[in-house]
Order: sequence, then C-alpha cells, then structure tokens
Amino acid sequence: MELPSEDASLNTIRVISYRELVRATDNFSEANLVGRGSFSSVFKAYLDDGLITAVKVLNSENQSALRSFDAEYCVLSKIRHRNLVRIISMCSNLDFKALVLQFMPNGSLEQWLHSDSYYLNLLQRINVMVDVSLAFEYLHHYHPHVVVHRDLKPSNVLLDENMTAHVSDFGISKLFLGDSQSILSATAPGTLGYMAPEYGSTGKVSRKGDVYSFGILLLETFTRKKPTDAMFDGELSLRQWVTIAYPSTVLEIVDPDLLKESVDIQREPSSPIIVGQCLSSLIELGLSCSRDSPQKRIQMRDVVPKLQKIKNDFLSKSPRS
Repeated sequence: MELPSEDASLNTIRVISYRELVRATDNFSEANLVGRGSFSSVFKAYLDDGLITAVKVLNSENQSALRSFDAEYCVLSKIRHRNLVRIISMCSNLDFKALVLQFMPNGSLEQWLHSDSYYLNLLQRINVMVDVSLAFEYLHHYHPHVVVHRDLKPSNVLLDENMTAHVSDFGISKLFLGDSQSILSATAPGTLGYMAPEYGSTGKVSRKGDVYSFGILLLETFTRKKPTDAMFDGELSLRQWVTIAYPSTVLEIVDPDLLKESVDIQREPSSPIIVGQCLSSLIELGLSCSRDSPQKRIQMRDVVPKLQKIKNDFLSKSPRS
C-alpha cells in the first residue's frame, strides 16, 4: 500500500497570538462554544485569513489539563493523515494554552448514534468505521513511531463536511520511541466501557488496547447501544450481551432501523439476507477486536482489509436502482 507521507509543515506549525484568537472567537463567546469538558473548552473560530477552525482552550488551573495539552501537541505536531484531526496552529503562554484545529461541521459520531435528531444508515456507518480503522492503521503501523491513542470512543470521532471521519483528542495518547511496543502507566487511561481490561489490571499500554476500544466502538455503532447503558450493570457488558446473541440471534441485537433501510437514495432496498450477512460480519469483527486477551486480538493492519471486504461484499450484492 502507499504510505501516508509526512508533511514538512508539521515541524513548522505557526504560533497564533492570543489577540487573534480573541477576535476569532468573539472573545470566547458562548455563541461560539462547541463543547466543554473537564480539561478544555472548544470554540468555533474565524481566523483573520477567513479559515474556520476549532480552538481548544485548556483549563490552565488543572495540572492534568496542562499535561494533556503537552501530550496532544507533541503527537499532533508529528502526525498527518486524512482521517486524523489536523492541527493548524497553537497559542501558549503562562496563563493561556490553546490548540487551533481543523473544524468538523458535522459533529461527532456520538451525536449521530445517540441523538433523535441524527441518523446514519448502514453504509454511512461502515464508511465511518473504515475511516477510523485507516487512522489507527497509520498510527500503529505506518508512522515512524507507534502512537497509542488510549481513548477511542464516539465523541472522539468527528465528521467533516463530507461525512469523512477524523479521530480526535490525543490528550492521553502515548508516542512510542525506539523499539518499545508497550509501557506501564501509573494511571488507568481511557473511558469506562471502552478501556481494555489489561489497562485496569496491569496498567500495560499497547496498541492492542486501541484495538479493544475499536472493537467496542464497532459493536456500539451497529447495535446503537452504549457500553455504559443502564442494561449493562456490571454482571453483563455490551460485549457479553453481543457474544450471547452471536451468531444465531445476532439480528435481534443490532439496531433495528438498519434492517429495514435502503443502502442509499440511489439504490433499491437491499434484501434482508444481504443486510443480515453484512451486520453479522461486522459484529464478528467487533468481537474479534475486543477479546479479553490482548494476544488474541487482531492488529489494525488486519482490521482494515476485513472491513473493506465487508463493505465491498455488501455493495456488490446490493441491487442498483
């Protein structure tokens, strides 16, 4: 395959002034607030050159937020891929730190999966997961240094104007230098429900932790059930629930809306058998990625061709209008 090229501009990211960011966000007004978390707030910004961006302003009173800023800038300044959110600029002084990032007008996968106002059809969901898999294939296998994200979840998958997915939020990511393939972390990374079991038991951080999170994301995307849903009370997890159903009753646990739709508006409705086969293959891949044992999980460079084959098989069997 053709490897993504490293962009020379990554080493010369321009610094933007605080004054320009004040202008660009209308003094960080609530009207431009896109989202707020414990570490940062994100504002829509209009730079002096007319570019629309997202400005991620760190909570300067939170030491963890400051470490997050350093980690995210370190990684974003070294990576470039069409399915990763791109850093445009940064601003840093004693009292203020912000990253200026590519703006994603279609929000997050979280919104599209779990809001009544949004809906993704089967092909759109497959496309999103292919995009995410390509991003992680690059981070894990085709960047000069292995990058482990550690916090893959729907809110960290953002969608641009063409509904292309971009992985975001590298605040707790790890850049592996030299031949190192894993490290021990003093703090459990990630988000409950998406975090690989070995993170909590051994603190070992590796690429296989991201693969686990990807598997859970796959299951969530096609069942439309969060791993933190109230039905998963500790004795039953999303993965266990899916495992019980797979393969004999798997169509009873997928998002029912996916079983009754067309591929897109240019096509005739696909037969239930074709849709069912596609969903069963996607669920099987999600289970394969999220095995409890890291050694039994497949690698992201093996996930990509499997996902692409599932997509191609689905399209080739679906009737044209």
